[in-house]
Amino acid sequence: MSEPDLHPAHVAPDAAPRTSGMDRLVAPSRMARLRRWRLPALAVLVIATVYGGFVLVPAADTLSVEANTLSVSSAASIPFQDYLPVRATVTPRQTVFIGAVEGGTVARVLAVDGATVHGGDVLAELANSQLQLDVTSREAAIAGQLGGISAQRLSLQQSLTTEETTIAETSYNLLKAQRDLDIRQQLRARGFESDAGLKSFEDEARYYANRLALLRQAHADNVKIATRQSSEIDRTADELRSNLAVVQSSLQALTLRAPVAGRLTNFALQPGQSLKQGDQVGQIDSENAYRLDADIDEFYLGRVATGEHATVTFDGITAPLSVARVKPQVSNGQFRAELVFDGTPPAGLRRGESADCRITLGDTDKALVLPNGPWMEGGGGGFAYVLNSSGHYAQRRAITSGRRNPEQVEITSGLAPGDRVITSSYASFSHFSHLLVQ
Repeated sequence: MSEPDLHPAHVAPDAAPRTSGMDRLVAPSRMARLRRWRLPALAVLVIATVYGGFVLVPAADTLSVEANTLSVSSAASIPFQDYLPVRATVTPRQTVFIGAVEGGTVARVLAVDGATVHGGDVLAELANSQLQLDVTSREAAIAGQLGGISAQRLSLQQSLTTEETTIAETSYNLLKAQRDLDIRQQLRARGFESDAGLKSFEDEARYYANRLALLRQAHADNVKIATRQSSEIDRTADELRSNLAVVQSSLQALTLRAPVAGRLTNFALQPGQSLKQGDQVGQIDSENAYRLDADIDEFYLGRVATGEHATVTFDGITAPLSVARVKPQVSNGQFRAELVFDGTPPAGLRRGESADCRITLGDTDKALVLPNGPWMEGGGGGFAYVLNSSGHYAQRRAITSGRRNPEQVEITSGLAPGDRVITSSYASFSHFSHLLVQ
């Protein structure tokens, strides 16, 4: 008789044990469940480790930045308004300075600062006793020289008159000698006069004829000389009279007059005030004729040119302007442009008043643009940080910028429409090539 099998029969893993005469499923153990999820969990752990390491330990030349500290804009192809806003100052179109031609003490002040004056109006009178003495002395000296010139002219005229008188007398004597010679020749022809007696009359007539010829020749030469001398005398006299006028005008210069019509400014003379020759005492600004002076950043020096149009607004009224002059000298990073009104300036303008102008640099056309902002200050438009599609990673990219206005910057290369660009300040990360945006 065989020995009964004391060991239970082998049960397959999938087979359910029998209990109380009925079959039932047994739940897998915890270890079995862990073995089932082991590979997926390991893959997730590896991915998380790599990502965490990439975020927490960025690669070289990479900086993590907070998303809420950035401003982002998209590059778009839209109309670009090519204009330049400037702050301009109202300036008289013409300014004439008033200076003291002669020094002296202010005796009277007849005008006040800010008054409207006409050309020739007396503004003030100066006193200078030493100048008055000098003028009197110089006037006397010039008068004496003019008297000497008059005496020279009189002497020259008398000399010519004497020569003419001598010529007239010689001509008369020649006429008498010729008449006597004719009578003696007739008597000789009739036999009443000898040849010896006729010869003396012939010699006398010949003498006066030769003398008259010499006198006339000498007189003609003297007339030429006298003409030149007379011209020199007249020129000297004119110079002396001009000097006399200058001397007299030096006294007239003690009276300060308005050279042109306009508004008198910077005029602060007081009675008793001492002025030196050449001291500036005020200026006259053209009335109702103004221009605008604008100091512009040197970046636009090659783009602002004479003849370009502009507009300015005063008290809600817009007036057209034109660029009349561009001064290329750069001072403190700026150059100056002068703008004139195309028509009548707005009423109520005052010297020194400021106004906002817009200078049109070109026609409005379509271009790829970004908003102008702090990002331009650091890179100057030479690079930008462009975000990827997720918005969590930005790379520094070289770009080329062109025209700009206060709202827009033209991008000529390096970007495409739709590119998202960080447009806030680059000051804290401009030296990094990559940014992680968290």
